[in-house]
Amino acid sequence: MIDQLLYQIGLTLMPGIGDVLGKKLVAYCGGPEAVFKEKRAGLEKIPGIGQATIRSILSHKVLKRAEEEVNFIQKNAIQPLFYLDKAYPKRLKHCADSPMMLYYSGEAELNAQKVIGVVGTRNASEYGKRLCEQLLDDLKDDNVLVVSGLAYGIDICAHRAALKFNLPTIGVMAHGLDRVYPFMHKSVALRMQEKGGLLTEFMSKTIPDRENFPRRNRIVAGMVDALI
Repeated sequence: MIDQLLYQIGLTLMPGIGDVLGKKLVAYCGGPEAVFKEKRAGLEKIPGIGQATIRSILSHKVLKRAEEEVNFIQKNAIQPLFYLDKAYPKRLKHCADSPMMLYYSGEAELNAQKVIGVVGTRNASEYGKRLCEQLLDDLKDDNVLVVSGLAYGIDICAHRAALKFNLPTIGVMAHGLDRVYPFMHKSVALRMQEKGGLLTEFMSKTIPDRENFPRRNRIVAGMVDALI
């Protein structure tokens, strides 16, 4: 199990390999471990794989960083989710650019029967916040899983309202699980993990860079039945 996880994470660290190409490699070779054990001649037959990527695969250098992440996962009771795992969000899996790996800390079932996403402006008006809370009040008896991005404004309002009405809520983050951004939302994030959870495609030590937020947003949109 640990060996498989090492290769799964290692594949996400490979320069020149994104989620789409990574999945193609897994399908061609038969699994993440098989990718790293494939011979040069076999790798050269795969469309879209350049010589630089082949050299990187054969060197196994990324596995050292992957091993560090495995240790972090074990020490912090994090659930790693490879895209072929049963617990991986099934709605998200159907998206072509879905992440190969997700990291989850929480108790909620990611494949709940009803999943909604609630997102909006970071500069929410009081009226907007009231509407957000009213929406979740109306849904409190429908046993929905509420997904948002833990950001300022409507996002954090949705998480707080879900907690208020005893609905499970997932915060999808644009950084690793070794931090919470914005930091002022940490207390809410801690409460969310008791019934909901925190989810990210980013490894520990990943900071919330600007380019990470659109990637975060595609996860929110991809794992829900409806986006509000």
